[in-house]
Amino acid sequence: MATPGETTAEQLLAFPGMRRVPSPRIELFDRPGFLPPELCTELVRLIDKDRRPSTIADPNGDHYFRTSETCDLSAEEPAVRDLEARLYALNRIDPAYGEPVQGQRYEVGQEFKAHTDYFEPDGQDFVRYCSVAGQRTWTFMIYLNDVEAGGATRFKVVDKMFRPERGKLVGWNNHRPDGTLNAATLHHGMKVRKGVKYVITKWYRERPWGW
Repeated sequence: MATPGETTAEQLLAFPGMRRVPSPRIELFDRPGFLPPELCTELVRLIDKDRRPSTIADPNGDHYFRTSETCDLSAEEPAVRDLEARLYALNRIDPAYGEPVQGQRYEVGQEFKAHTDYFEPDGQDFVRYCSVAGQRTWTFMIYLNDVEAGGATRFKVVDKMFRPERGKLVGWNNHRPDGTLNAATLHHGMKVRKGVKYVITKWYRERPWGW
């Protein structure tokens, strides 16, 4: 049984069309067509309206580590409320445990190099980011458009790659079954070669979001 800030493989696989990557090293899932085209279009519009340069929690000296643009989406937007309701129907995670929905935009040549979504316990900003809501538990990412070339998300450790496809959801557990952080969730938002890529990301926490 999941704690309030988590879901389970059984819960996700009960959702029609959900697929699990067959690896014992990671709980990793995808579901094509999770969002309808019209909702994807509206979320793209919201991202374009308020996007800004992306940042990372612990700067590592590589100024080209994450070169996309980012947008925090207002929970009051009808499209965001629709998205949140669909995610809850999928994972049954109490919305109070979720971070605000974030959108990302990648132009040609932009990427997010290999990283994990959890916060490193020895990172300089660990206390700042985790003292209130705790560590990240699950990640759900949704592609909002088809990309002409490039822009795939690569999980190198388990040799799995997801290509951008409008409405497709990819989700994973940032922990192992024993509760430890799972380094096999290392993933790379690869460079866009042609076109533009739009993505929605929703992270959940161990405790209610209190920022």
